[in-house]
Amino acid sequence: MLIMTGKTGGMTGKTGGGLRCVIVLAVAGLLLALCLPGAAANAQDWPRKPVRIVSPFAAGGSSDTMGRIVAENLSQRMHQQFYIENRGGAGGLIGSAAVANSLPDGYTFLISSIGTHVIAPATSANPGYDPIGGFTHVAFVGGPPTVIAVNPALGVRSLKELLARLKSRSEALPYVSPGPGTIGNLIAEFWAEKESIKLSHVAYKGAGQAITDLVAGHVQMGSMTWTAALGQMQAKTIVPLAVSSTRQMTEFADVPTLKEFGYPDLAVTTWFGFAAPAGLPRTITLRMNEEIENVLDVPAVRDRLIAEGFELEKMSPDELTNFVRGGIDKWGPLANRLMSADAAK
Repeated sequence: MLIMTGKTGGMTGKTGGGLRCVIVLAVAGLLLALCLPGAAANAQDWPRKPVRIVSPFAAGGSSDTMGRIVAENLSQRMHQQFYIENRGGAGGLIGSAAVANSLPDGYTFLISSIGTHVIAPATSANPGYDPIGGFTHVAFVGGPPTVIAVNPALGVRSLKELLARLKSRSEALPYVSPGPGTIGNLIAEFWAEKESIKLSHVAYKGAGQAITDLVAGHVQMGSMTWTAALGQMQAKTIVPLAVSSTRQMTEFADVPTLKEFGYPDLAVTTWFGFAAPAGLPRTITLRMNEEIENVLDVPAVRDRLIAEGFELEKMSPDELTNFVRGGIDKWGPLANRLMSADAAK
């Protein structure tokens, strides 16, 4: 630290004293800035060490696949390692809580999703974090839509035919989804409430067994993630009737969207994005948002994610925060009600 006393470069009296005050204040301000959390992370040389991206689900799923594609490209663009750490459990709550409780220094991020930030907090008595206030919402990626599909033996070829069949039934039609509280479950129940039809959810702990039983005819209807159902749709072992995307899917352009059927509220995907602990410096938030959007503009990346069924979309951090808040308002009450009803059975 520089300490100046007496005469300084010939300046004495009030001039020298004023200079000393300016220097002391400048040094004190610098020391204070260096002591503030995340101050170093505001530097132009961020990132200066490897960056951890937590995927709160098991390896091999859509979250993990997307995260590794983006992390690899971020590493190339930013000349620093971005790596995925799988920390699954409790529907994404464990990994999400770990990130929410980390330092907002620009070296820990989360792959956020409709599961971790809308559904799980609404269905858990103590999620361990605030899905809005506990995070800095950084960038949106997108995700696969849900498809309503049936076993061919049911004998329907359109959603209109299925609706007519359900309205004529006195008993509920069993259907499968990837699991309780998933967006597939919520879409089916939302549709059933709107149309006053009876459906009975057959709960699974994942899409694999649900698809297997739908193909085998043990159940005749499914509300499934497009990615999970794609192989069986291609093999024609299940019949897709409608998709929750905002536009028709390229490979199945003859499958209408739920929006086209008059359900604009059901234009929804199993979306993924990136978040960080609350308080991430704005400069890093905007930089990370820009770099992720640049990655999504790479043709090879876009093609790979679209092949996985992703609908891609860009959002600013503020837009993403409002998007998450809107999802909580829209789907949270229904998810909570469904889970409460299942618990009461």
